[in-house]
Amino acid sequence: MKKRLLALLALVLSTGLLAACGTGDSTSGDSDGEKTYTVATDANFQPFEYKNPESGEMEGFDIDLIKAIADEAGFNVEFKTMEFDGLLASMRSGKFPIGIAGISITDKRKETISFSDSYYDSGLILAVPKDSDITSIDDVSGLKVGARQGSTAEAYLKENTDAEVVAYPEIVTAYMNLEKGRLDAVLYDLPNVTYYIKENAPDKLKTVGDVLEGQPYGIAFPKDSELVDPVNEALSTLKEDGTYDEIYKKWFGTEPPQ
Repeated sequence: MKKRLLALLALVLSTGLLAACGTGDSTSGDSDGEKTYTVATDANFQPFEYKNPESGEMEGFDIDLIKAIADEAGFNVEFKTMEFDGLLASMRSGKFPIGIAGISITDKRKETISFSDSYYDSGLILAVPKDSDITSIDDVSGLKVGARQGSTAEAYLKENTDAEVVAYPEIVTAYMNLEKGRLDAVLYDLPNVTYYIKENAPDKLKTVGDVLEGQPYGIAFPKDSELVDPVNEALSTLKEDGTYDEIYKKWFGTEPPQ
């Protein structure tokens, strides 16, 4: 009898330990029965996502959007910030279940990760000093042009120009080096470039040339994730009931283009 009791106790303890260890860092269950998913994101891609220096909380268009999607789809989210190329790697490896950070949907990326339907139309634009003679992407041959590591801007420069490409983990570093004269130009996503210039360097920097590589943003997932369909359904509902428009106007000051 004693041996049976000890065996039963060991079984109970081992089951409890397995249950405690079975929940990974990226997905957990809440007391209300809803799952919580860890969303990989950027810490400084305004106005899409950034950490409020006063509150320490994540804010931005992407943050409000994914929270609204989660609420509609019936799950909760928490955020993990990282560098952009690390975020893409975490989607390929399946380390995190969701990624949102102004991620352009490209055919190459779709080979290894899955995307939601598009939620924002973007493109690339060139930023230069106010007194620069550069007028378009055709003028950057042999010049130092900054971009963000792992971005479509970095890929575009390497594939389509003879510029000396200098890629940074944080795009803000590129902007600051452009202001200090360490770079001749920066190529990056239109909304982020225009936001940075407006908020930080209206008298120092300007945009030039055409918008390049028009590519929509999508929410990223590990390949063939089961979250794609419920997220798409929630996103569609938000667009239909006006919630998406409210979030868009909050962060960009205008109604979204139709």
